[in-house]
Amino acid sequence: MKKLICLTEQNQLCGGLPTPHKTRPKVSPCASEEETSRSSVTARSGDLRRTAVSLCVLMLCLTNAMAAKDTRVYEMRTYYATPGKLDAVVARFRDHTCKLFEKHGMTNIGYWVPVDNPDQKLIYILAFPSRETRDKSFRAFATSPEWKAVVKETEANGKIVAKIESVFLQATDFSPAIKTGDAGPRLFELRDYTASPGNLDSLLARFRNHTCKLFSKHGITHIGYWTQIGADNKLIYILAHKDADAAKASFTAFRADPAWIAAKKASEDKAGGSLTVSDGVKSTMMKATDFSQIK
Repeated sequence: MKKLICLTEQNQLCGGLPTPHKTRPKVSPCASEEETSRSSVTARSGDLRRTAVSLCVLMLCLTNAMAAKDTRVYEMRTYYATPGKLDAVVARFRDHTCKLFEKHGMTNIGYWVPVDNPDQKLIYILAFPSRETRDKSFRAFATSPEWKAVVKETEANGKIVAKIESVFLQATDFSPAIKTGDAGPRLFELRDYTASPGNLDSLLARFRNHTCKLFSKHGITHIGYWTQIGADNKLIYILAHKDADAAKASFTAFRADPAWIAAKKASEDKAGGSLTVSDGVKSTMMKATDFSQIK
């Protein structure tokens, strides 16, 4: 489909690509054999040039389609602060860690804290060209004199992080391009789905073909959709809402939408049951930190 759209746009810009049966230049019946030969050669040369242009356009479209696919490795990291130290953890990221991440080739995507946060969590996402570059970047970061000095300064009175969890992710084919920037006050929602055995592809298809469109219809903003690398049952995604009331209203309307009811029933009938395990949908409402790249 991308190829067809791209070629159609090129046709509109360049006046159309040649057809296989383009009319040849007319040759007078009284023309000499040499003139006739020259006309034929000219026509063939023109066809070759047009064919070459068509091939170039096609290759450009294919290249653009490949470039549009997000092949990066994402890492979602969750920090559990020691009691009473969440503010210190957040301050260390704001003042030091994020800058050092960037220095060592990591891309900061977003930083959030749960609205209801009894475990004192900081959740953030990084992106890397590959797993190998990720490991190389973290080794350089962890052994850098700057980071060691920051740790010494910020942990002079004891550890400020009790535990770290890490999950590696890859973008789905329907995940939107990540848009950074401040879109005004928003409430973010991290949703974690555990698919029932053998049904991750069916779950992804339902999102691709139905759920995402219905989310948009009911005023929900898409941030990103990922599957967990090394797992065959995980879909993790982040949404944005204006506020808690808007989130509740959007999901109420979504769940009551006849289109969703039909899509859910059809997908579950085909799979022979629910596409997620019992209690397999987790939701965490979050607010962005003041230094998050996505706000």
